[in-house]
Amino acid sequence: MQLEATIDNLVAEMNKNPIEPMHIAILLKNISGFFAPIATGANRAMSELGVTGNVFGPAGNNDNEGQVIQAEQIREMVAIGAEGIGVAPFGEAQQEAIAEAVAEGVHVVTLDTDVATDKRALYVGTLNRAAGATAAETLLAHLPPPPGTVMIHGHGIGGWVDGIERTQGAQEVLEGAGYNVVVAQAFFDSEDQVDIDWMKFLFERADPPVVGMAGLFDISYRCAMLAELVGKPELPIVAFDFDPATVEYMRQGRIKATHTQRQYYEGYLAPYIIYGIKIIGLDATKQILSPLMMDDSSRVNTGVDVVPGDKVDEYYAFLHKIGASQ
Repeated sequence: MQLEATIDNLVAEMNKNPIEPMHIAILLKNISGFFAPIATGANRAMSELGVTGNVFGPAGNNDNEGQVIQAEQIREMVAIGAEGIGVAPFGEAQQEAIAEAVAEGVHVVTLDTDVATDKRALYVGTLNRAAGATAAETLLAHLPPPPGTVMIHGHGIGGWVDGIERTQGAQEVLEGAGYNVVVAQAFFDSEDQVDIDWMKFLFERADPPVVGMAGLFDISYRCAMLAELVGKPELPIVAFDFDPATVEYMRQGRIKATHTQRQYYEGYLAPYIIYGIKIIGLDATKQILSPLMMDDSSRVNTGVDVVPGDKVDEYYAFLHKIGASQ
């Protein structure tokens, strides 16, 4: 409701000015899977605004190839006259191309993944420290009183800032509530069992014993698999994202809740923000967006949806209603 109200306020302010044509490009890492709802939202917003624009995803077999293609896409969009670009960058590899676009007067908004603040106008997406804190707060409602250890299936290795921030956000809340925290590094590129064996090693050495688990990524279902392996299927577990295995464990009552990013609204907000920057200016646009800015004046937090285990079907219905089924 807050997101919709903020968009309405932005539209009301823009409507005080004459309508102007604009060419916008939305460049994503992909246009399927996780990024499909972003593409849906962006296409819908551009249609409502009446601007010229398209959503593109790099065609490549790996991230390295995608990085090269995306940088080429940014430069190509500038060359054909795009006045605004929304980009989900692969990382720092896109900073040079983004800086070149900004130098040409193009309004650049990042989605899902951010770059240095001096390389773009605004970031739109999940604020990962806040998202991790939300997951921890969800779990607290299901935990016995301390003392006890909570295992976070997270990220603690340098190099992926978003993963580290989400993990730290959860850790801070749980430690603040009096629990000992053990962070089990999530191994995305491994088979389930490899990751679970590592968690089991840490689980069995936790002192005091583990009383709950928080999985912070789309492989959160591995926490439920671990609980079963160690003979503790009743352990409270909260998860992230909407992997089919996570949903199945939620239906079984094994995962108490999951936390889903609002990809649709990332995509939907981006063209409105880019158009707003052109029509009413960056400062005025930021002022209207300020209710969504938690920690500074350059990151728009789309937040996360907390989906209890008994609300899976209702949440599916909501996603279907807005055309953002995953």
